[in-house]
Amino acid sequence: MARNLILSGGLFHDFDTTSAALARVLADVGVESEITDDIAGALSEPSEYQLITVNALRWQQKGFTLPAQARTTLLDHLEQGGGLLCMHAASICFDDWQGWPRVLGARWVWGTSHHPQLGWTSVRVLGGHPIVEGLRDFDLVDEVYSDLEVLPDVRPLASALGQPLFWARPVRRGRVVYDALGHDARSYDNEVHCTLLKRAALWLLKRPLVLGD
Repeated sequence: MARNLILSGGLFHDFDTTSAALARVLADVGVESEITDDIAGALSEPSEYQLITVNALRWQQKGFTLPAQARTTLLDHLEQGGGLLCMHAASICFDDWQGWPRVLGARWVWGTSHHPQLGWTSVRVLGGHPIVEGLRDFDLVDEVYSDLEVLPDVRPLASALGQPLFWARPVRRGRVVYDALGHDARSYDNEVHCTLLKRAALWLLKRPLVLGD
């Protein structure tokens, strides 16, 4: 059983519910999750987890800064080959850390980035990676984060309304997946989205992917 630390909490979202839903989804592929809203405390010492998940909305404007030790813990986790799964508002998080967008692959730019009203959207699954192999396009209720500042080397694996929503990339000796979906629990009701997340976890953990689901 792989261990996953879910860093949770913040404004404008029901993070208690979505973090619990994500934990249930990942449990199906043998990932045991611990959920905490004490991000600084949880990252105050070296990680003992194989996977770290950011499902939170914590940024400077609301009084949150990520301590230097927390940054070191995340980078060391990746340097040691760990996986990092980043959900939805993770692109807004940790804006006091200039290196975070280089880890994630993108950042939210105030005054430029935005999202349409929460509602039904059609997600197009793109090819070229085992995480998405054989998966169909799908519809779900969510927010489509738009006009993020995305690094040139990011290759989207899913998109909606012409916006990149999901990607997977190596960082240091580890791996990072960003999934811009996941605003509320309805995002986890879609079977294909859940399959994407399960495969993402296995890829992050460098385990064989189950492609026949």
